Amino acid sequence: ENADGKYISPFHDIPLFAGSKEDKEIPAKRSKTTGSEVLFNMIVEAPRWTNAKMEIATEEPLNPIKHDTKKGELRYVANIFPHKGYIWNYGALPQTWEDPNHTDNITGCCGDNDPIDVCEIGSKILSSGEIVQVKVLGVLALVDEGETDWKIIAISADDPEAQKIHGKYLYIDDVRKHKPGYLEATVDWFQLYKVPDGKPENHFAFNGEFKNKDFAVEIIKSTHEHWKALLHKKVDGGTVKCTNVLVSGSPFCCSEEDARSIVQSAPALMNGDSVPPEVDSWYFFPK
Repeated sequence: ENADGKYISPFHDIPLFAGSKEDKEIPAKRSKTTGSEVLFNMIVEAPRWTNAKMEIATEEPLNPIKHDTKKGELRYVANIFPHKGYIWNYGALPQTWEDPNHTDNITGCCGDNDPIDVCEIGSKILSSGEIVQVKVLGVLALVDEGETDWKIIAISADDPEAQKIHGKYLYIDDVRKHKPGYLEATVDWFQLYKVPDGKPENHFAFNGEFKNKDFAVEIIKSTHEHWKALLHKKVDGGTVKCTNVLVSGSPFCCSEEDARSIVQSAPALMNGDSVPPEVDSWYFFPK
């Protein structure tokens, strides 16, 4: 729900660019900046140190955050020694989409059909469904099973170290200075996290080197344009559900009543009920 109590899609209706603290509307009327920097909204899916594979359900109406399943089984990320679960607050940028029909000029691979991923490296453990204003620091170009899967490195704008780290240097060396070992651990984690499932190691563009903030922002803008094309039916989104409440001019825009009906017809446990034995996943709409 947004500030007005309206049900919305976290994928489509939360703005990419963060509004000022005085402007609590979603979508925001203007972009928030800190100095000369534009901040972005991040949707937290999986808090740091947790293992449940929580994701925005792109193929379900209004795209709730859901515990992902495969072959009827709940999915978890393994503990990759010496790490425990996700080593950052993991989530996504709304209003972005990595188009599976578009070949990335840099990686030579098509997109993974999801919003662009974010690794938030601040000091606080965030909550699933939390919307956080983040400062982008850089990006890692993961090639996951032949698909382009950009990983944005960011920090909460309210984090005590946010003003020290800018990501403007080549290979974001200022992150290494203030968070020693974190970037190396990030590369290690993404390279190995599917190995316990019997899959091969992942690979990276640029030999696993991180690109800086300016490069990352251009990637974000590109995926935002792909999302715009998706929401205005200029490209085929396949099974992706584009139902939204607030995107002006989108043919997928629905009424508040329709959105409420979608939510109320979803599994009862979405509203905090106990999990019945026949249900093997749960839904969560962020507030």
